[in-house]
Amino acid sequence: MALANGTKGQTDWNAINWRKINRTVRNLRQRIFRATTERNYQKVRSLQKLMLRSYANILMSVRRVTQQNAGRNTPGIDKVVVKTPTTRGKLVDELSAFTLWRVKPVRRVYIPKANGKQRPLGIPVVKDRCLQAMVKNALEPEWEANFEGTSYGFRPGRSCHDAIEKIFGLARPNKRKKWVVDADIKGAFDNISHEFLLKAIGEVPGRELIKQWLKAGYIEQGVFHETDSGTPQGGVVSPLLANIALHGMEEAIGVKYDSRGQSIGKRAIVRYADDFAAFCESKEDAEEVSEILKSWLQQRGLELSVQKTKIVHLSEGFDFLGFNIRHYRAEKTSKTGWKLLIKPSKESVSKIRNKLRKEWLSLRGSNVLAIIKRLNPIIRGWANYFRSGVSCEIFHSLDRWMFHRAVRPSQAHPP
Repeated sequence: MALANGTKGQTDWNAINWRKINRTVRNLRQRIFRATTERNYQKVRSLQKLMLRSYANILMSVRRVTQQNAGRNTPGIDKVVVKTPTTRGKLVDELSAFTLWRVKPVRRVYIPKANGKQRPLGIPVVKDRCLQAMVKNALEPEWEANFEGTSYGFRPGRSCHDAIEKIFGLARPNKRKKWVVDADIKGAFDNISHEFLLKAIGEVPGRELIKQWLKAGYIEQGVFHETDSGTPQGGVVSPLLANIALHGMEEAIGVKYDSRGQSIGKRAIVRYADDFAAFCESKEDAEEVSEILKSWLQQRGLELSVQKTKIVHLSEGFDFLGFNIRHYRAEKTSKTGWKLLIKPSKESVSKIRNKLRKEWLSLRGSNVLAIIKRLNPIIRGWANYFRSGVSCEIFHSLDRWMFHRAVRPSQAHPP
């Protein structure tokens, strides 16, 4: 199989050796990463061009978009979805042929947010999604070599729990950074400056495609709208572009490290996508950090959310990624007189109760097996996410609440 130069004729999807394909793409990604760490950018660009031409990369991108991603059955404006091995093979052959691509506008849809508002999503057509996955494989290794260690959102091998672990290390009672700027960027995906983003990306292979995706516009209720800023949420490459735009936050506020990678300055920060927490030694310094970040974000066309941004002491606590991080008094058991507890936030507990309550009501009259089949994945998923914190008491409370809902008559359900 000619992995780098494409194939002649139709691709037989069922005959593909996926282990070999994955190994080829992984090796190319590692070579791009190594060349970046060596600062050999001529080699980086050559390898990125090779990645964009690679037949293995095309196959992996089509597989990710049409088989693995959650939105594989969601069409773009052309109403096309790719579900069969034959159509996947045809799509690979189309992407393998040299074509001067012209991207299509995205389809605008809305999904509900936690605060009751709606979040706009832009759904590209399947072919554009595959192209985005190809470009992402070429660009991501270079940026992974440069991204800050305290950025955790939408990065391979990193999760919410890694961000919480980092916060645990910064927020322990024996540390000095007890003031926190708990911040959220207002409409980060929708307002990123295109000019700044393209300048940050530089002259890389696939730049013109990225520019087209940014300027493609969207169609809502049959009407075309232009996009002067932002990256469409729903695109495969959008999370990477958002991370590129927000790269450099540590440098902006003056975070310092020693040779072992330990934080030695007066400030520290943890960021997950557009949500971040900056740790400072005094309230005045926290206010200064907030002002620095306001002007830093302004250059990127962004601003802090007034409703979600606040400066708090760790004794008051703050919420981050569904957890509540707070210092509690413990004169008898701690040398510092305080202990750090990271628990599920009140909002997270309220959300899971509301969700389970709705499921209970929708399942009224169903048999036990149907109820178990619906509720168990929800309960298991929530418990697996929050079990890394101090969750025993809350788990017991929710367990009792579920027991009462199960055994009491439907007219006497507890609130």
